[in-house]
Amino acid sequence: MTDRLITSCPVGCGKDLIETDVGLPEGKLLRCAACGQLVSQISESDYIASMGEFDSATGTLPTASSQGRHDSRAARMFTHLREMLRMGEGARIRLLDIGCSTGALMMTARRCGIDVEGVEPARRAALAAQAAGFKVFPGTLAEAGVPYASFHAATLIEVIEHLREPGDVLREAWRILEAQGVLIVGTGNAASWTVTFMKGGWDYFQVNRHGGHISFFTPQSLGLLAARCGFRVERLETRHVRLVESYQASPVVYRGLKVLGEVLNVPARLLNRGHDMLAFLRKV
Repeated sequence: MTDRLITSCPVGCGKDLIETDVGLPEGKLLRCAACGQLVSQISESDYIASMGEFDSATGTLPTASSQGRHDSRAARMFTHLREMLRMGEGARIRLLDIGCSTGALMMTARRCGIDVEGVEPARRAALAAQAAGFKVFPGTLAEAGVPYASFHAATLIEVIEHLREPGDVLREAWRILEAQGVLIVGTGNAASWTVTFMKGGWDYFQVNRHGGHISFFTPQSLGLLAARCGFRVERLETRHVRLVESYQASPVVYRGLKVLGEVLNVPARLLNRGHDMLAFLRKV
């Protein structure tokens, strides 16, 4: 595809992008020969169209059935953050949620006693977060003009996989964090067993189901990007193994493979082979 959105490794390796066996409608995923980063062959126009789903008043709010899981995982994340910052329950952490959408993560942060603000380029989502009582800049982090060293921590959850130039955002996050501040990055793991088993069948790779997913990190490629932007990986965890999507198999087969995936989740967490990746990056 000659007009594809990404033509070089987003991590900045400067090496060739090699075609993989992971097939998608827009073409097979490409892999950086140096770091293993996977990238989509999507065109710029199709990418922009796919991102339109996020410009809404509902944004990425959890469903009623997933709200509990969202809150539980976010609360664990903030517990680890407090430990890393050495700030106990009474201390007020200043947090910036980058790509905050309508404010789901900010709501949990506020309940956890964190002073949180956000930036969100999708205007209707940003306005919805403002209406919920949060201070949110309707634009990109670069446009927000946040003063140097303004925050103890920042979050970049389910955002980095949307970015053609993720290094620009990480370097700006470095600038707005205090010394020894923490950036938390949540994204999919392209080195997961889920990818090994499902290849292009994994929903996460498909822009018709997850708009704007174009760049897929591994623990290695995320660590390289972090180092190039002034961070070190201080904690990295992965969770969950999926062998089939619910719509791809009969109920009986799906339930059986779901149980097997849950069994595999134990070694996957130990070996960083789960498909949900969460990294805590320390400013250095």
